[in-house]
Amino acid sequence: MTEALPLKRRPRVKICCIASLAEAQAAIDAGASALGLVSAMPSGPGVIAEEAITEIARRISPPIGTFLLTSETSASAIVAQQRRCGTNTLQLCDYVDVAVYRELRRELPGIALVQVIHAIGAEALALAREAAEHVQALLLDSGNPSLPVKELGGTGRTHDWTTSRRIREAAGIPVFLAGGLTAGNLAHAVAVVEPFGVDLAAASGQKGSWTATSSARSSTRWIELVRARSFLQKTGRGSGEGKMVEPRRFELLTLCVQSRCSTN
Repeated sequence: MTEALPLKRRPRVKICCIASLAEAQAAIDAGASALGLVSAMPSGPGVIAEEAITEIARRISPPIGTFLLTSETSASAIVAQQRRCGTNTLQLCDYVDVAVYRELRRELPGIALVQVIHAIGAEALALAREAAEHVQALLLDSGNPSLPVKELGGTGRTHDWTTSRRIREAAGIPVFLAGGLTAGNLAHAVAVVEPFGVDLAAASGQKGSWTATSSARSSTRWIELVRARSFLQKTGRGSGEGKMVEPRRFELLTLCVQSRCSTN
């Protein structure tokens, strides 16, 4: 187990691959600031029906972030999907043209935009700098959108965290770190990158995910906020949907929709 390393600031926690209202509530109770709701993808785990995304988003109140993970790349398709699902944040898992950002800002003025950057090549830094001019946050992952069947996340692979660090330093906006984070590497990854937030997978049994077998007790002090063990034990995937209650006021996302956010 990696030894806990000193951190300047406690990162926010986003739990991805939420599959039910019960899981959403358990994540919030554990201290998560944001929930990832995965719509149709060309590959990868965690996909749920849009009807389920809509129901979860409807029952969650700000400041908890409800992230719609979308693989769509046209402005019209993304706008239509967000309006169907009603989330307060769009996570763009594939790359889009600059014109798409402008259209999204015009059509969805109250919705935060988070662009995924797949930190796997020399072009990642340039892509991040360009996207940072148009979105509220970046999320660094280990997918590969250039494959015949695109990988847009959920691979369980890590990437070069020094690249993530360079992107975080250059971006000037909040950066979430994702990609193969486990109890064994989480403290080191956060110490290297110093991200605004981390993205952990809720999907039980997913390779590289933060699962019930992860030992939160021996990881860093801040990740105890997530309490992944109790999170999965409380929900027991497939055990039915629990009643939602008003979310706690965690200082979520300082992803300002109307203005840029500071990472301080």
